[in-house]
Amino acid sequence: VGTSSPRAVLVLVALVGLWAPPVVSGQPNFIVILADDVGWGDLGANWAETTETPHLDELAAEGTRFVDFHSAASTCSPSRASLLTGRLGARNGVTHNFAITSVGGLPLNETTLAEVLRAAGYSTGAIGKWHLGHHGHHHPSFRGFDYYFGIPYSHDMGCTDTPGYNLPPCPPCPRHSVPARTPRQDCYMEVALPLFENVTIIQQPVNLSSLAARYAEEAARFIRRASGRPFFLYLALAHMHVPLGVSPPPPPDSGRGIYGASLSEMDALVGRIKRAADRHGKGHTLLWFAGDNGPWAQKCELAGRLGPFVGAWQRQRGGSSAKQTTWEGGHRVPALAYWPGRIPAKRTSHALLSTLDIFPTLVALAGAALPPNRRFDGLDVSPVLFGWSDVGHKVLLHPNSGAAGKDGEIEALRLAQYKAFYTTGGAMACDGSIGPAQHHRPPLVFNLARDIQEQEPLDVASGEYQAVLPAISSAYARALEDIATDNVSIADYSKDPAATPCCNAQHVACRCHQPGTHAAVPERHTGPRATRLCL
Repeated sequence: VGTSSPRAVLVLVALVGLWAPPVVSGQPNFIVILADDVGWGDLGANWAETTETPHLDELAAEGTRFVDFHSAASTCSPSRASLLTGRLGARNGVTHNFAITSVGGLPLNETTLAEVLRAAGYSTGAIGKWHLGHHGHHHPSFRGFDYYFGIPYSHDMGCTDTPGYNLPPCPPCPRHSVPARTPRQDCYMEVALPLFENVTIIQQPVNLSSLAARYAEEAARFIRRASGRPFFLYLALAHMHVPLGVSPPPPPDSGRGIYGASLSEMDALVGRIKRAADRHGKGHTLLWFAGDNGPWAQKCELAGRLGPFVGAWQRQRGGSSAKQTTWEGGHRVPALAYWPGRIPAKRTSHALLSTLDIFPTLVALAGAALPPNRRFDGLDVSPVLFGWSDVGHKVLLHPNSGAAGKDGEIEALRLAQYKAFYTTGGAMACDGSIGPAQHHRPPLVFNLARDIQEQEPLDVASGEYQAVLPAISSAYARALEDIATDNVSIADYSKDPAATPCCNAQHVACRCHQPGTHAAVPERHTGPRATRLCL
C-alpha cells in the first residue's frame, strides 16, 4: 500500500474486470491448501526469524507471494464456508463454528466451489478438516466432492490415544469407562475423534501422530487417480491448530520447540504435494496456499507468529489481537500461488486480496459460470495472479468471528490503506485477559500504510480523519445494504447428540476397535450394534 493522500487514494477505481482472459489449453488442475491457525509470520519468506519453512519459501520463490491477503473470517467454520462459496457469512449463513452435535451445516441452498467445478467436468476431492456440517447431506460427500478423507471438524473436538500438545493439555481417550467429569470444559472425553473415508468412519480415535503422513498419501493418490480429467483438490490441513502432534518430539533446545517442529512437518507436507503436482504435469496445475485465520493467541507458545501485525492498540488494553478478532493478526494470512509458466516467479503482490477470491477466480479459469441469483464478495483476481495487475479489492469487509459483538456482523472495514473498526475487544490473550468490548461510533480509523501495528488511530479532529470518514461511512452503508438485499441463507445451528459421529456406541468413546489394539477400520460384529454414524 502506498502513501498517497487520502483523497487521491479514495478516487481509485478497481479495474479488475478490464482484462483479456488468458489462453489456457484445456482446463487447469487446482490444488487449494488451507493451513489452520497459521500466522503471517510463520512463513520464512514473510518473516526472517522463521526458518522452518524451506518448501513454502521455495514455493514463494517459484511463484507469487501475496503480502496483503486476508481470510474471510477469523475462525474455522465461517472462513471455510466463505472460501467454498465466495460469500461472507452474513450471506451464506455460517457465522460461527459448528459443534460435534450439530444437525446442520453450510446451508444446502449455497453452491460450493466443488459443485461448480464437478459440473464443469472436474474430479473433486477434499482431504482434511471439513467443519461445515457432517450430518446428513451436509457431509462433504454431498457437497460436490467425489472423494473425502479427513476429520469432520477441528481435531481438538474429540479425544485421541495420541493427544499431542495443547495448552492446557487434554488427557488421552478413556479405555474402560468414561470419567464422571471431564478434566477441562474444552476437553472432549466422551467421543473419540473420527477419521472418515467418504461416508465411513475408518478410525476412531484418529492417530494424530500419523495424520500428516496419511493426508499426504491420500492427496498424492487422488492426484494420480485423476489422470485424464482435470481435478480440484481441497486440502485443509490440521496444522497449525492445536493439539500439535509431532513424532518423535523435538529436543528441548530445538529453537521454537513443539511449534517449530510442527511447522516443519506442515512445510514438508506442502513440499510433498508440490512434487506430486509437478510429476502429474508441471505447468498444468495451479497450487494456491493460504491460511484460514491468524494464530490462536491464548495457546501461548503453541500459537504462531503474527509478524508485524500485533494489534498494538488492543494489546495495550488487554485481550488478543489475533484469531477471532478483526485486527490484522486475526485475518491477514500467508498466501502463495504457484503455476509454472503462468504465474510469475519471484514476485511479491501488494494487492488487497481474500480467500473469498478463490471461488470466482477458479470458476473463471475453469471456463465455468458463477451460480445465479446471489451476490459474491470475492473477485476474479486472475489479472493479479498472472502479474498483469496489482489491484484487488477497493473495499474489504471483516466480520466478527467470536470476539465482541454479534457473530458474523461486519465489525471492521478496509478501504485502500485505511482500516475502520466499529467494535473491538472480546478475545482472550495468552495471559488470560479479555479486552473490554467497545463499540466505536464514529469508528476507530488506522492508516496501515504508516501504522501496520495498528497502534495509534487517527485523531477524529484531524484533517486526514475528516477527509476519509465520509468515504468509509458510505462504503460501510453500501455494504450493509448490499447484504440486506441479497439472497441470504440461514444456517441451522441446532444440536442433537444423535448427530455425533460414532463408530460404535457400545464401546467407550465410540471406539472402532477394542482398547489396546490399533485397527484402522471398524471391527466386524456378528450381532446387532448400536451405531451413531453421521449420515
